[in-house]
Amino acid sequence: MRKLLVANRGEIAVRIMRAARERGIRTVAVYSEADEGALHRRFADESVFIGPAAATKSYLVPEAILEAAREMGADAIHPGYGFLSERAAFASAVVGSGLTWVGPSAEAIEEMGDKAQAISAAIRAGVPTVPGSGAPVETMDEALAAAEAAGYPVAIKAAAGGGGRGIRIAENEADLREQLPIAKAEALSAFGSDAVYIERMVRDAKHIEVQVFGDGSSFVHLGERECSVQRRRQKLIEETPAPTLPDDVRQEMCRAAVALTAAVGYSGAGTVEFLYEPASNRFFFIEMNTRIQVEHPITEMVTGVDLVGEQLSVASGNALSWTQDDIRHRGHSIEIRLNAEDPDMQFFPSPGTLAHFDLPAGPFVRCDSGFVAGDTVSPYYDSMLGKIIVWGRDREEAISRMTRALGEVHVEGVKTTKDFVARVLQSPDFVRGTYDTLFVERTVL
Repeated sequence: MRKLLVANRGEIAVRIMRAARERGIRTVAVYSEADEGALHRRFADESVFIGPAAATKSYLVPEAILEAAREMGADAIHPGYGFLSERAAFASAVVGSGLTWVGPSAEAIEEMGDKAQAISAAIRAGVPTVPGSGAPVETMDEALAAAEAAGYPVAIKAAAGGGGRGIRIAENEADLREQLPIAKAEALSAFGSDAVYIERMVRDAKHIEVQVFGDGSSFVHLGERECSVQRRRQKLIEETPAPTLPDDVRQEMCRAAVALTAAVGYSGAGTVEFLYEPASNRFFFIEMNTRIQVEHPITEMVTGVDLVGEQLSVASGNALSWTQDDIRHRGHSIEIRLNAEDPDMQFFPSPGTLAHFDLPAGPFVRCDSGFVAGDTVSPYYDSMLGKIIVWGRDREEAISRMTRALGEVHVEGVKTTKDFVARVLQSPDFVRGTYDTLFVERTVL
């Protein structure tokens, strides 16, 4: 790999470029009209314009990305997360153009990207799944039968959805009759497919994900992350290790994640996501994300490995740099997402110019961002300004360090979620580690 085009923007583009630079790989940024002055463009060795501000006319246009790679002489493409990162057709087109794709195969993306197919793969691999239809339901009768077998309440999920989107809840049969056609219409509009499936709602659930890595023949896990602090199913705070997860469940969950990864012959970084039900002490597979995750830094902090660097290495044809026995976990790490949103206005996005943008520093504090003071936060893209990641010898120290770090954040020009996240960190449920996916709505909002 000689020259890498990063088909993304913001903090993840900068993160990838840093890993490439350490390995002597030149980088190419792509940018839209709205990102002409963006940090990721300035950070790269070269950059190329790909279209108007709207992502559907720039970052989400495969032909524009491939043409940029040809124009700049890039020999590899890293998609980051979001945008085209989980589009099997794009991965196939990259490889078909003679370029190196930094990610899993198109076949793995297609199989695991379709939630119903992923559930079937999990069942074949012996991984516990949530009771439900197990495949898309075509008719109302099929949906009703699946819901009756699973037990109400149920979730109606878009088969092509992800990231907490494309989900509707039905408490009873009447709800299901009303919600199913709405869910199918929303799925078609958002994901290009109206396929939906039915799952039992897991109450008081914790959202736990396992970081996995493969090279096509060897497969390992790098531990779990607790991602239960969510607002409207969007993650706000992540930590590792999960504070109240029993060790035997942790070990079994990680084994299950590796089994699924091996079953699909996975290559690259991925995340296997589960719901854990404390009342029954059971966990259930929900999906696999076939890309690097926003929250990957906390795993890097406790293991000391460079996940993005390993992506580049494996994509270049190298075997994994480590075995399962090489992975060691030390201490505790927490990440918060700092968003340009107004908590007092239903978290409405707050675009604008960053008159001041001071992020924290100090021992064991890491900040990943795609902005500096003077930059413009565009209304066209995700509102995340950056991520603050801390490490501590134990969870108590990590919480204390994050509290200190948040106190050093100074942003002017846009509203942020800083104070809201600080309240979450000090809430009793969070301090005890007993929170679940709904605790923010119950206790903080």
